[in-house]
Amino acid sequence: MEPIKRVSIVVSHGTLDGVYPGLIMANGARMEGIEAMMFFTFFGLDAIVDKRMDKITVPAVGNTAMRMPGGMKMPTMLGALPGMSAFASYMMKKEIEAIDIPPVREFIEMIADAGGEIYACKAAMDMFHLTEKDLCLQVSKILTVGEFYEKSAGSQIIFT
Repeated sequence: MEPIKRVSIVVSHGTLDGVYPGLIMANGARMEGIEAMMFFTFFGLDAIVDKRMDKITVPAVGNTAMRMPGGMKMPTMLGALPGMSAFASYMMKKEIEAIDIPPVREFIEMIADAGGEIYACKAAMDMFHLTEKDLCLQVSKILTVGEFYEKSAGSQIIFT
């Protein structure tokens, strides 16, 4: 088997549990000397929109895998209570910090500094009425899907 040389990671979810897997995989790829490209689309754009990237949360409503402190499964009904999403987000961010994983903004900076490429999806940008000025500085370019495929030639494409 030939080793992986390039990965293209598509991030389409704008929640902590949707954004972090892509960030961790891109960072891990760069640490292993693998070329990494990230393509943020739909709600995943929140991770690279400057005014939103520090406010990403985890949904408590409808999240059947949600756990309470100590690992006990949280009843789905509790997710609908006011403040549960904020509490769940606080707890997840606390656990992320405890295992020395950086916040989203810092992670994006680390990946870009390590040579990872960060792109935004043109269709999603248009749909949400966003412009290049809305994005963080680490975004290299806004790409169409066709341009994404061109840049991804020879890559393993991973959806998170």
